[in-house]
Amino acid sequence: MGTGVLFIVNNETKLVGIITDGDIRRSLLKDISLEEEISVIMNRNFISLPVGASNQAILESLNDKIKIVPLLNNEGAIVDYATRNRLRKIPIASPQLEGNELAYVSDCIKTNWISSQGKYVREFESIFSNYHRGYHSVAVSNGTVALHLAMEALGIGDGDEVIVPDLTFAASINAIIYTGATPVLVDVDPNSWNLNPELVRRAITNRTKAIMPVHLYGQPCDMNKLMELANEFNLKVIEDCAEALGSKYQGQPVGSFGDAATYSFFGNKTITTGEGGMVLFKDQSVFELATVLRDHGMNKKRRYWHDVVGYNYRLTNLQAAIGVAQFERLATFVDRKRVAADSYNAVLSKSPYFEIPQSEGLNFNSYWLYTFLIRDNAPFDRVEFMDYMTNKSIETRPIFYPLHEMPPYQAYGDSKELMVSESISKRGVSLPSSVNLMEGELEYICRTISEFLDEKEAIQV
Repeated sequence: MGTGVLFIVNNETKLVGIITDGDIRRSLLKDISLEEEISVIMNRNFISLPVGASNQAILESLNDKIKIVPLLNNEGAIVDYATRNRLRKIPIASPQLEGNELAYVSDCIKTNWISSQGKYVREFESIFSNYHRGYHSVAVSNGTVALHLAMEALGIGDGDEVIVPDLTFAASINAIIYTGATPVLVDVDPNSWNLNPELVRRAITNRTKAIMPVHLYGQPCDMNKLMELANEFNLKVIEDCAEALGSKYQGQPVGSFGDAATYSFFGNKTITTGEGGMVLFKDQSVFELATVLRDHGMNKKRRYWHDVVGYNYRLTNLQAAIGVAQFERLATFVDRKRVAADSYNAVLSKSPYFEIPQSEGLNFNSYWLYTFLIRDNAPFDRVEFMDYMTNKSIETRPIFYPLHEMPPYQAYGDSKELMVSESISKRGVSLPSSVNLMEGELEYICRTISEFLDEKEAIQV
C-alpha cells in the first residue's frame, strides 16, 4: 500500500518539496491542470528532521495535518521518512543493558564458565541474601519454577490448600497446581489490589497449608496481618515478589517476611537475566533441600547418587553474570520508575475519572508497572483510552484477568466472592514504566493523557 506522498529533489538529490495526494486533490478542485509543472503545487515549506532523530522529536512533528516527516542526511537528501505506523511505540517495559553486563558475560566466556557452575551464580545468590536480611538464596531458571521449588521444599503437596489472590498472573496458581495442592482463590483489597487479610481468614480450613501473598505490580501486601494469620494457624507463607524487587513493607524489603519468597528476572522485570528467578528461604534446612531439588535431586557428597526426585531448575553462570550487573543499578532503576509514577500520579489525579495507586504508611512501591483504574462513571471506557494511546505510539496494557474467569481455574473460586478482582481487572491500565523511559517520552505520555481528557470533555460540552 502506498503512502500517498511524492518527494521532489533537485539535481543534487536535495529535497526541495513534497506533494501529497491531498495536494493533488485540492489542485484539481482549483482547476489547476495536470499539465502544470510540479513546482506549482508542491509544498516547499515542509517539516523535516535529520536521520537519527529521536522518537520524541518525530512524535512532536506529527499531527492531524502532518502525517509524514522526511528524514534527511547532512546534505539535505532524503534517506527515509517517518510516520506513526513506522515508529517504535514507547514500550511498557524494556531492559537496559548498559552497565557491566557485557564485561561480566565476556568474563564467563573467557574463563569457560558458561553453565550452571561459576562465581556469578554464587555472587548473585549472595547479593540477594544480603539484601533480604540473611535469607538463604537459590538461583533458578525462571520465576515460575521458583514458586514451584519453594512449595516443594516446604513440603506442600496433595491434600493441601494454598490461598492465592484471584488477581495475579497465572504463574502463581500454576505452581500450586504443579505440586498437587489445591489453590483457593481469595479476593483482593480494593485499595492495595492485594490479598485481603480478612477474606484470607475466612478461607482458612483444616487443609490450608500456606498463603501466597503476591505484591502486585510492586505494591507491598499487608504482611503484618498476613503473618499474624500464618502464626495463628501455623501456615507457611510464600511471598510472590516477581513484580516487586525494590519494594519495601514498613522499611524492610518484600520477600523477607515469609518462609519463602520468589523473584522473576524475565526481560520486562525491573532487573533481568533474560529468563531467570530466585528463591529465598528463611530456614537453613529447607534451603538445603531446595538446592538438592534444583539439581535433579542429586546428593551433593555422592555424585550421581539421587536421594529424591528433583528438577533441572538451575540458572546459568552467563545469566547470573547479567543479573549481578543489573543488581548494581537496582536503586537507579527503581528511582526512574518512581519518577515516572510521580508524573503519572500528577496528571491522572487532576481528573475525576481515574483512580491512582494508593500507598500506605512506610510502604515503598517500586512500580514495576505503573497501573491505574478508570472509574465506572467515566464518559469513556478502557478500550477507548488504550486505542487513543496506541494511535499516539504509546504502548499500554490491561491489568491481569481474574484467575477464576479463565477455564483452567474456574473450579477454584466463586465469582460472587471475587467481585473486587473483577472490577479492578475490567478497569485497570498499565502505562510505560521502562527503566529506559526518557524525560521527553514521559512528558509526551502525560501530555497525551491530558489531550485525551480535553477531547472527551469537549465532546461532553
